[in-house]
Amino acid sequence: MSTLQGFQIPQTQTAAIVPAVGADLEIRSQHPVKQAKDLAPGECLVHISHTGVCHTDLHAKSGDWPVPPMNPLIGGHEGVGHIVAIGENTQNSPVKLGDRVGIKWMADSCLNCEFCRRGFEMNCPNVKLSGYTVDGTFSEYVVSYTNHVTRIPDVLDSAGAASILCAGVTTYKGLKVSNTKVGDWVALPGAGGGLGHLAVQYAKAAGLKVVAIDTGAAKEKMVRALGADAWVDFKETKDLVADVKKATDGLGPHAALVTASHKSGYTQAIQYLREGGTLVCVGMPDAEMGANPFWTVFKSIRIQGSYVGTRQDAVEALDIAAAGKVKVIFEQKELKDLKDVYEDLEAGKIAGRIVLEVSKQ
Repeated sequence: MSTLQGFQIPQTQTAAIVPAVGADLEIRSQHPVKQAKDLAPGECLVHISHTGVCHTDLHAKSGDWPVPPMNPLIGGHEGVGHIVAIGENTQNSPVKLGDRVGIKWMADSCLNCEFCRRGFEMNCPNVKLSGYTVDGTFSEYVVSYTNHVTRIPDVLDSAGAASILCAGVTTYKGLKVSNTKVGDWVALPGAGGGLGHLAVQYAKAAGLKVVAIDTGAAKEKMVRALGADAWVDFKETKDLVADVKKATDGLGPHAALVTASHKSGYTQAIQYLREGGTLVCVGMPDAEMGANPFWTVFKSIRIQGSYVGTRQDAVEALDIAAAGKVKVIFEQKELKDLKDVYEDLEAGKIAGRIVLEVSKQ
């Protein structure tokens, strides 16, 4: 059987669609749903209940990254829902009909190339990206891939799990490659944002000390409540580099995980990192980093790019959340509110994360 028993897949659905690069978002109620008989082997149809909203979705809408998105496009890559159909002749599927699963930025990869074999699935030449090169989770139904969807632990609610699938995995993996150990200091520019507030929690779960860098009383209150050991407001400080060093034993942090999307986060990090420190690049402004080669060499700084995470990273990030160590702070809205959410994201008004309820299940 390729369809969940007793479930009737509709012919049409509601979806949020970007018709062309830079065009206004459209909420369409008669968008077609791929039927079970049309699924290829290895594909599955997921009935989405919740999806997170990410800054990447804004980039996909405006097409301002060097890698062009497809159009028309259904964005979204933090979706949670139930599998209602699996393509006929799918072999050795790790998931089954009825499973509650997550759909991530990395929708699919070949699993056989050098990059996939070495644990760099996200760099696969044939990678498919949810909400960017294939349709994503801003719709009631989405076609995904049995080898790459991730089971959601039973103890996590769907709304709370959604943003772990991108923001959580991304920050968790960034910390994994930060070359830090228990008791080390990590600086988190953008700590009050959707990625940053999760980075604070994953860092504390790893036994690190956190200096949070962001602006505004609301964000300070939030990150301190999440366990941040020190706070620097980048708008209030007269010397950010000096203040970060002062907060971290006068030497600077052992690592900086930059989730902020402005290049200044990178330029400053090279200056305040302690000797032998690691700069982990997660935020993706299409701009020069501004790393001074002299000081990078003289201070023995390591610069490490970290791009989302593997299937195993996703499992680990969800397990840490299931253990109660990490919790997404989010505001829930509906799919029809997505236009307004985009405007608030662009204006920098959102602390934490926005999760959309797509359908009631």
